[in-house]
Amino acid sequence: MSDLNEAAIPTVGEATYLRMREDIIACRLAPGHKLRLDALRERYDVGVSTLREILNRLASESLVVAEGQKGFAVAPVTVQDLREIADLRLLLESHALGLSLAGGDLEWEGRIVAAHHKLAATEKRLLAGQERHTVNWVRYDFAFHNALISACGSQVLLDLHAAIFDRFLRYHTLAVSFRGAGVVEDHRALFDMALNRDVQGALAMLARHVNSGVEHVLSTGKLAP
Repeated sequence: MSDLNEAAIPTVGEATYLRMREDIIACRLAPGHKLRLDALRERYDVGVSTLREILNRLASESLVVAEGQKGFAVAPVTVQDLREIADLRLLLESHALGLSLAGGDLEWEGRIVAAHHKLAATEKRLLAGQERHTVNWVRYDFAFHNALISACGSQVLLDLHAAIFDRFLRYHTLAVSFRGAGVVEDHRALFDMALNRDVQGALAMLARHVNSGVEHVLSTGKLAP
């Protein structure tokens, strides 16, 4: 039992990687922010060699960019990058959604119901002004979309989608992403169409949903051309 518990505990490097990655996605480390090793060492309390490994790993995920001899910086946010990420997310999620609608079983339906219940409850509070922070909504939004595609039968596809979704999410976090009743209606439609196995309807709604999210972010004017 102790061996299993020890195996489940992340290493210091892994824990720091996850923390830094979350800080980038949540924009606590702002786009374009210079990632100086001395400041990072103080912030995360790990050694320089560990930080270099983490930064290279984040660079491979396009969340960090290497600046030659100048070190690293948080990846910038641009209109072009947002559109490319949105296109890639839609490509992956549409394929996975089609597979899930074709092969999803009762357990898959249960995951969708549970995920949508949490998402809808949070959205109701946001619409009513009972909750202002979108941290929970962001988590439940991903959980719902992940549940929708969880019967695709490919862990590689799920992992790729999750990585792209996080990059997409960074833009929404920057823009304060909750866009009101429209996104609630989108999620309800996706929920109904998934359970009814309406493949064409669900794929069309997903495309509208993702593209509406892009336009919402662009409407804030916070992105560089």
